[in-house]
Amino acid sequence: MDDHIKNIILSLTESKQILNEELIQNLWSGYGQLKRVTLDKKSIILKLIKYPSSQDHPKGWNSDISHNRKVKSYQVEQSWYKNYNENIRNAYFPKYISSGELSSTTYLILEDLLDFGFSPKNSINWDQVKLCLKWLATFHAKNLGVKPNQLWEIGTYWHLETRPDELEALEKEDYDLKNSAPLINKKLNSSKFQTIVHGDAKLANFLFNKNEVAAVDFQYVGGGVGVKDVAYFLSSIYNEDELSDNENKCLNYYFKELIEITHSFNPSIDLKLLETDWRELYSFAWCDFLRFLKGWSPKHFKINSYSEKIKKKVLNDFK
Repeated sequence: MDDHIKNIILSLTESKQILNEELIQNLWSGYGQLKRVTLDKKSIILKLIKYPSSQDHPKGWNSDISHNRKVKSYQVEQSWYKNYNENIRNAYFPKYISSGELSSTTYLILEDLLDFGFSPKNSINWDQVKLCLKWLATFHAKNLGVKPNQLWEIGTYWHLETRPDELEALEKEDYDLKNSAPLINKKLNSSKFQTIVHGDAKLANFLFNKNEVAAVDFQYVGGGVGVKDVAYFLSSIYNEDELSDNENKCLNYYFKELIEITHSFNPSIDLKLLETDWRELYSFAWCDFLRFLKGWSPKHFKINSYSEKIKKKVLNDFK
């Protein structure tokens, strides 16, 4: 770690020494590292972003478009933590400590959720699924109508306008999906009920303690409808059979929480219309994600009978 960053960490945390540096993970495509830094008083999370001279994408998607998207994603993440750093009950995320640039390295310093007993899980039970759905419902309700200033105008890492190469890569059997992609995009973005979406709400980005859940990794936070996060979250915890079996149960719980929490934040909103609108858009949100997935990784396990059934339903709506 750079001595200047060490001194910044020690000063901001009022600590005397760094006891340990632990690599949590390397950032996607070799763009830096995520570390846990243990101090004599506490620990913090340090994200170090250094843009590589050459890209090494696991799926081979190396282009200026890909690079520029990643650069913006780190700028958006810093903006989120710095400017939207409000503690929302039942929708916790790490507090911002500091960020900046030194030489060719960008750094982001956040509180360490491990200090509060939060840790990741590879699989979760129904009670923990409900915690995540409540987190999403609370997050979406609190940010309903909020403009995504200095964030992605349209959130999610698979947003159509940021993925032209993946759209072009769709094969002949998916030309109907390719041709309908702008219509699906328009449908989602035309909803009168826009909020802020996390944009990468997979299980790996939720941390759990005994009674709560918190979320991390806000690189693709921005505008959108809440069911984009819900569809993506469900895709990260269930296989195709489980998705079919649990879809209604999960959506019913999410919307129950969304309506109750939205009413507490903004009782003037037409709650019935909100639920009707977003329930319809759940299938469109899935199809939007599937469009990206088929271009990016055509053999991905999330391309299955469940997602194909949803695609067929959505595309029939445009006929």
